Amino acid sequence: MLGKIIGGIFGFMLGWGAFGAILGIYIGHQFDRGVGGFSRPLTAAQQQLVQDSFFKTVFSLLGHVAKADGRVSSNEIAQAEALMNKMRLDSGSRRKAIELFKAGSSSSFSIDNTLQEFMAVCGRYNNLKRQLLNYLISLAMADGTLDQSEQQVLKQVAQNLGFSAALFEQLIQMIKAQSQFRGSHTGGGRGQPSKNQLADAYKALGVTADDSDGNIKKAYRKLVSQNHPDKLIGQGMPEDMINLATEKTQEIQAAYELIIENRK
Repeated sequence: MLGKIIGGIFGFMLGWGAFGAILGIYIGHQFDRGVGGFSRPLTAAQQQLVQDSFFKTVFSLLGHVAKADGRVSSNEIAQAEALMNKMRLDSGSRRKAIELFKAGSSSSFSIDNTLQEFMAVCGRYNNLKRQLLNYLISLAMADGTLDQSEQQVLKQVAQNLGFSAALFEQLIQMIKAQSQFRGSHTGGGRGQPSKNQLADAYKALGVTADDSDGNIKKAYRKLVSQNHPDKLIGQGMPEDMINLATEKTQEIQAAYELIIENRK
């Protein structure tokens, strides 16, 4: 309703009289429909479209990032296979993922076209865009390093997804720190952390030791929400990839608990 009212007034003020008001009301109606549809659950067909787009984009860009330094190493292939194993892909999906990886590493691959297609389908889902970048950064850093050519490709991806340069740099630092808590036991009884462990914990949440308890809890809850399986599935993420988001949540939780224990 708000869109119709604003559109009608705007159309009339342009000096087009009744015709302008009617045209403005129609445009406002389309706006209202768009806003209302923004929060509606995806239909089965829409969800399948988003899942296919996310799957295609992840594996083709993984191939492109792997080839960024001029060649795809055996270590990078092993990392991609490890991702497929974590996703528990069936034989058909695994073949498709390998084909996409190879296509992404070819000289004819267009990163801009691929991301334009992804944004057309998934662009309104901020959590999916962030998850895509998370996966690519995590896989690029799986060997413990992030070389300049890989970082340049990832920066291009981030720009196409609408992330600022500052946020991109922060994500790299956060993901690097979060990886230090992979497989960590959550709960008490871990003993006194080292200065490096505590520093990594703050970086993992994107906060500093100077932040208040309230701000740290807020940052933690925001990260958990961004990786919440139900929310991601509702936005169309393939269920095969939810395991990775769950792992990320566990890393974030381990970092948060370390901070809380140290502050008691």
